Amino acid sequence: MTPEEIKVALGAGLLSFPVTHFDKEGQFQPESYRRHVEWLSGFDAPVLFAAGGTGEFFSLSPNEVPGIVSAAKEAAGKTAIVSGCGFGTHVGVEMARAVEKAGADGILLLPHYMIDAPQEGLYQHVKRICQSVGIGVMVYNRDNSILSVDTLKRLCDECPNLIGFKDGSGDIGLVRQITATMGDRLMYLGGMPTAELFAEAYLGAGFTTYSSAVFNFVPGLAVEFYKALRAGNRSRCEEILRDFFYPFMAIRNRRKGYAVSAIKAGVRLQGFDAGKVRPPLDDLTADEEDMLAKLIAPWKR
Repeated sequence: MTPEEIKVALGAGLLSFPVTHFDKEGQFQPESYRRHVEWLSGFDAPVLFAAGGTGEFFSLSPNEVPGIVSAAKEAAGKTAIVSGCGFGTHVGVEMARAVEKAGADGILLLPHYMIDAPQEGLYQHVKRICQSVGIGVMVYNRDNSILSVDTLKRLCDECPNLIGFKDGSGDIGLVRQITATMGDRLMYLGGMPTAELFAEAYLGAGFTTYSSAVFNFVPGLAVEFYKALRAGNRSRCEEILRDFFYPFMAIRNRRKGYAVSAIKAGVRLQGFDAGKVRPPLDDLTADEEDMLAKLIAPWKR
């Protein structure tokens, strides 16, 4: 896809990040992963993100990511695949080129590794990665990688293939300033953990869509919520929030890292052999997994 084509696809509907499947030895399990991606691609998600945050990008080695992208492309049919990319600039450039070669339709540039950086450093980091590939790139504003409006504008001027902005900061004031300043130059994607909890606020701030982690295991419900949100059906949104998302949030909040671990547990409960999370994350306890099983029972596939 061209950068403009992936930009259009990203703004066309609900998005999601498939978990990365591992076998008993903790190695990538392509067969189960492909079955899961194939199932997800049958729902209304125009783009899936391979090896993203919910896909445990932070626990993958750089040379594992292209293989995950290739497996996703094989299974996704007409659904576009965007790859996670990140770490430091040198590694990020190498990874961006590798996933482009593997068939990725675009790149999500996750926060760089560990250290805080000044705006000029962030500018150079994003610019070099954008200019290393021909496919579209989205930046992810989160944690130690918060781009200012001025920095983002400079990057848009210098990098025609910078097509998207994802926010996981929760700073509505900043993101509204960005959407008001940049207009339709970028596609805007909500990226808070359990994004449905913040979807109404981000829609009001000018964001067209968001990435749904729970789409991994209750895709029908995730799509229903998205459609109700876009239709302005606030009563249905509130009903789904009360019946599913707030109880899910209570499970997710029991321990750090459960924003990923609970999603992977949900995928296993839907019958996919996704395996355990890799350290430094840890899996839900048996009691917590039972709580999740009862919550998703009405949407069992």
